[in-house]
Amino acid sequence: MDDKNTIRKQVKDTLSQLSKPLYEDYSYKIACRLFEEEEWQKADVIGVTVSKPPEVDTYQIIRKAWETGKTVVVPKCVPKEKKLSFRTLTEFSQLESVFYGLFEPVPTLTTEVSPEQIGLLIVPGLAYTKAGYRIGFGGGYYDRFLTDYTGNTVSLAFKEQMISDFLVEKYDLPVGKIITPNDVIKTV
Repeated sequence: MDDKNTIRKQVKDTLSQLSKPLYEDYSYKIACRLFEEEEWQKADVIGVTVSKPPEVDTYQIIRKAWETGKTVVVPKCVPKEKKLSFRTLTEFSQLESVFYGLFEPVPTLTTEVSPEQIGLLIVPGLAYTKAGYRIGFGGGYYDRFLTDYTGNTVSLAFKEQMISDFLVEKYDLPVGKIITPNDVIKTV
């Protein structure tokens, strides 16, 4: 069984081969499936990262949430504590580029929201099993956040990100659903 770093590299290499048209097509199909899910429809507050290729595009998801009157909250990393602080986002101009080219909310332009207020958390990752376990980008931020989060969780994945298995560790927590271009995989 490959270790997480080997799997990360393999999945990144595979995703880098996706053409722009396929990336856009898959991202659109995933977003449409997400919008049909009960968890999306019932949630007033959506927690979501601002995507960076090769992740599934979340800009269209954020726009749809705004259009339908939902509150969007995006994470700000607190590196010293290795934790996430979710902050409201009402326009893309409230974002700034931080480490690794990630976009995060500008603290002076946004307000913090407690985890209990987030109705649906869209959890990012690089690779997923059908049981809902994920391999993230290696920082452990979401693993820490999920230990105390009690709301609904979903991950968005291209079929190229679905793997058969990896060694699950005690701090790895599964997400409730994984949405791919062709399926909604219920995991819990």
